[in-house]
Amino acid sequence: MNLKDINALKALLSTPQKIVIIPHKNPDGDAIGSTLGLYHYLQDIGHKATIVSPNDYPKFLKWIPGNDSILNFEKENYQSKDRINEASIIFTLDFNHLGRIGQMQPFLEQANATFVMIDHHQEPADYASVMYSDVNMSSTCEMVYNVIEFLGDVSKIDAKIANCLYTGIMTDTGSFRFASTTSRTHEVVADLIRKGAKNTDIHQKIYNANTPSRLHLLGCALKNMVILKEFNTVYITLSQEELDTYNYQKGDTEGFVNYGLTLEGIKFAVIFIENKEEGILKISLRSIGDFSVNEFSRKHFNGGGHTNAAGGKSDDSMEETTNYFKNLLKDYKEELTA
Repeated sequence: MNLKDINALKALLSTPQKIVIIPHKNPDGDAIGSTLGLYHYLQDIGHKATIVSPNDYPKFLKWIPGNDSILNFEKENYQSKDRINEASIIFTLDFNHLGRIGQMQPFLEQANATFVMIDHHQEPADYASVMYSDVNMSSTCEMVYNVIEFLGDVSKIDAKIANCLYTGIMTDTGSFRFASTTSRTHEVVADLIRKGAKNTDIHQKIYNANTPSRLHLLGCALKNMVILKEFNTVYITLSQEELDTYNYQKGDTEGFVNYGLTLEGIKFAVIFIENKEEGILKISLRSIGDFSVNEFSRKHFNGGGHTNAAGGKSDDSMEETTNYFKNLLKDYKEELTA
C-alpha cells in the first residue's frame, strides 16, 4: 500500500463513519475472515460497521467471531440496501471488480460512499478511491493485517481479530503450502497466534467438519475424474443430479479440484459443477508451476483469479463444455508438458 493511500485511509477513518464491508459472491474463508477481521477492528476504533454478503456461505465458516452480525443481501435485502445507502465508506474485500458481487452490483454502482479496495487478484478495476491491490500477497486476510499495521494499530489486534485473519490466511494458502506463502506470511501468522488465534481449533473446524453426504459426494467426484496424460491434466465433473443425490450443501465441493494435483505429473486440474438454478456450469481451475489458470479462464471461461487458482463459468451443457475444454488443451500442450 503506497503512502498516498495510507494517508488517505487515515484521513477517512479519522472521525467516526458509517461503514459497509462487502466480500465477493459465494464467499470463502479468506473473504469471510478478512471482512470479519476488518469489521472487528473498525468497531473497536469507534466506527459503525456492517458486513453485507451478496449471498450465503458454507456452514464450516459460521463459527468465526462476529458471524452472526453479517447481513445476507439475498435474505435481508431491505436492511442491506439501507446500510449501503447510509454508508460513508464502503470497503470491498477479496475481489476487484463489481461484477463479482452478483445482484448487489447496481446498488454499489449507485452508492455515494467512498470506496476502499483491499484485494490480491489480478487486473483490478478502477472503482475505488483508495486501493490496496497486490497480486503477490497470500490472502486478503494478510493484507488486512498489513492495513492495520500501516495505520499503527497492530497492538489493537485481539483474539477475535486474530482468529478471523488466521482463518483466511490458512484457507487461501492451502494450509501454507501454496507458492504465495512467504516468510512474511509466516511472520504474520506467528503474531496472530501470539495474539490469540487458536490454530489447531481453526484447522479442526474448517477441515474436519465433514458430513457423510459430503464424503460420498467426494467419492462420486473422484470416480468421475478423467486423466488426460498427454496434457498433464485432470478434470472432474459433477452434475446437478449427482449433487442432489448426495444432498449437496453450499461449500461441500470446496477443495475437490485440488485432488487432481496430487497425482504425479499433473500440472492442471479443473472441476465442472452443474448449477441448474443459475443455468450455468461453475468451473474451478488449479495449476502447478507457471501455467496461468487466470489467463486461461479469462480467455475461455469468462473468469479469472490468480496464476495458480481461478474460477470461471460456462453457459453450455456439461458435454459441450468438457469437449470444448479438451479441444482447447491442444493449444496449450507445449506449456503443460514442458
